[in-house]
Amino acid sequence: MADADTDSPADLDDLPTYSFRASAMGATHTFRLGPDALYFEVGYHAGSVSYFTIRRMRLSFKPMSLASYRFIAEIWSDNTPKLTISSTSWRSVVEQQRQDAAYNAFVRELVHRIGASGSTAELKTGTSPFAYWPGLAICAALTMALPWIVFRGIEAGTYTGAALVAALLALFAWQMGNLFWRNRPGVFRPDEIPPSVLPAG
Repeated sequence: MADADTDSPADLDDLPTYSFRASAMGATHTFRLGPDALYFEVGYHAGSVSYFTIRRMRLSFKPMSLASYRFIAEIWSDNTPKLTISSTSWRSVVEQQRQDAAYNAFVRELVHRIGASGSTAELKTGTSPFAYWPGLAICAALTMALPWIVFRGIEAGTYTGAALVAALLALFAWQMGNLFWRNRPGVFRPDEIPPSVLPAG
């Protein structure tokens, strides 16, 4: 499951570290940047993966309930299960904490080390094209249909209902526009991470 360690356990605490909780009741996920490998601890499971053996990495914007500004990094290699790093951390069953600056710095350094290792990893942004383009088409159709509904409401004299639909339309368009803008499928170089898939910080 893990590559050969390049640091002794005593050295791990001195490495650049990022931690988060993926769920309110779940274990803490901890990642550390060694000279040649990414070390991870998820509950009682721990291991490492050489930067050179990472074959794919995806950065995306993934809002969810209680975390409307959330980014994730997904990492695939031949030696470990998929690893996921989130920019938010659960503090309680009703609260998530943003860790924008720490996540930004950690992911940038991780990508730099993957590139410096000589890895041929695919570095991707956004969601899969097979999910992105159909989703964009559906949202575009809904966005075009809602103004017609507002217009029909005004024609019928239901001004309150029309105003409510207009407000919902504006909110929907803003949220979906941000989601699809940030998650457009693409590739990037280790020295040029698109700002759309990283939190400000």
